[in-house]
Amino acid sequence: MSTSKLRVLPLGGLGEIGKNMTVVEYEDRIVVVDVGLRFPTPEMVGIDLVLPDFSYLRKRAKDIEAIVVTHGHEDHLGTLPWVLRELGRDNMPPIYSGPLTIAMARSKLEEHKLKDVELHEIDTGQDIDL
Repeated sequence: MSTSKLRVLPLGGLGEIGKNMTVVEYEDRIVVVDVGLRFPTPEMVGIDLVLPDFSYLRKRAKDIEAIVVTHGHEDHLGTLPWVLRELGRDNMPPIYSGPLTIAMARSKLEEHKLKDVELHEIDTGQDIDL
């Protein structure tokens, strides 16, 4: 029996609308589920986007095995360029999602001039080992 513990760390999106980002960690391996942002409220004058606090990911960049994006709405995909840039070229994990969401991610990454990011399309019902 394993004594390892599964940790689930919401970095955003818990109790709020937007900024969906969750870390699933097991035996020093990390899978990030969603990389979302939030649009500012009218009171947030001069702020264009609200990003989740992903400083934990910066510290653990080498342990991130993958990023899984559930769907292409900005509150689940919008922070992808910022997260990848912060992780650095040598620590960019592969991105997994459905075909439409991968196409949206590809467009977003091209817009931010991020190349050489590994993108994997997952079909409905397909299993992946992460």
